[in-house]
Amino acid sequence: MNHKSRPLDSLEQTILSRKQSPSEKSYTTQLLTGGIEKIGGKIIEEAAEVVEAAGESGEEGRQHTICEAGDVLYHLLVLMAYRGVSLAEVEAELARRFGVSGLEEKASRER
Repeated sequence: MNHKSRPLDSLEQTILSRKQSPSEKSYTTQLLTGGIEKIGGKIIEEAAEVVEAAGESGEEGRQHTICEAGDVLYHLLVLMAYRGVSLAEVEAELARRFGVSGLEEKASRER
């Protein structure tokens, strides 16, 4: 799959487009206008919903988890766009952490 044809890349571009050319009819524009308080509130809400969905049983719970995870990712991408952080930068940070124990990496940030 071409890197630029990934849904997350397309979504990131759509969000950036809304940031550059706001539209009154755009939910993304409303979030960006609301700033950290509005976007952060949605991330907290959606994170709770994905955890709740993950606790549901069977295929229905699995599908609900997928939907809620999508909502979390969307709102996180909006927050990243608001702060001027790209998906590529986050991917680079995750790549930097490969081969490092998660416990060691976390401890290095706590110093």
